[in-house]
Amino acid sequence: LGPGLLLVAGSFAAFRLLNRALERLVPPPPSARRNRWKWRNIWTSLAHSVLSGGGALAGFCLYPELPQDVADTHLPGAHSLVAVSVGYFLEDFVDMLCNQELRQSWELLFHHSVVIVCLGVAVLLHQYVGFALVALLVEINSIFLHLRQILLMANLEHTACYRLNSVVNLGTYVVFRIATLAWMTRWLFLNRESVPLATYAVGTVGMAIMTPMNIVLLYRLLRSDFFK
Repeated sequence: LGPGLLLVAGSFAAFRLLNRALERLVPPPPSARRNRWKWRNIWTSLAHSVLSGGGALAGFCLYPELPQDVADTHLPGAHSLVAVSVGYFLEDFVDMLCNQELRQSWELLFHHSVVIVCLGVAVLLHQYVGFALVALLVEINSIFLHLRQILLMANLEHTACYRLNSVVNLGTYVVFRIATLAWMTRWLFLNRESVPLATYAVGTVGMAIMTPMNIVLLYRLLRSDFFK
């Protein structure tokens, strides 16, 4: 338990420090100065998405046999990446709780709670690390979701860059978010007899919550960026 929890704590502290430093590293444009904490929050989230999404993709490229056994295969690097992600989601949870009204942030707070529990199981048990790594592939799409928010806050929604990002965002949403969640749901269904009941319950509830949330988000994206 020690190294995993230390990584979670270190990640929390590192992302907290990054969040504080980002206003100097990436100064907000005039349109975002009234919501400085949100500007910092999105850039922090972008940094995590690049790290975790890129790390997960690299993991599957380096170990193509990993999807064949996502329950028992234990890669120290993958375990560390999952622990770092738990630290980030804890930091983002605290950041939203301190800076945003609950009625505006409850949906993301609920999302983060589910993610922290599901990834935390892999960190604590040193099992299902491969399954957690599959889940982190979703962060590849999150890169473009966060870029979209940054462009909107900078009043650049009418630019070619925003339109290009919208197309890439939609493509990666289908490939790395919808398809990934579908694969995870299928894996749980096919392996229900070999997964302990408590772990199976956590995974099933997580998928039951995350899938509708992501379908609703896809609808919002389509309505906002393509069907105005």
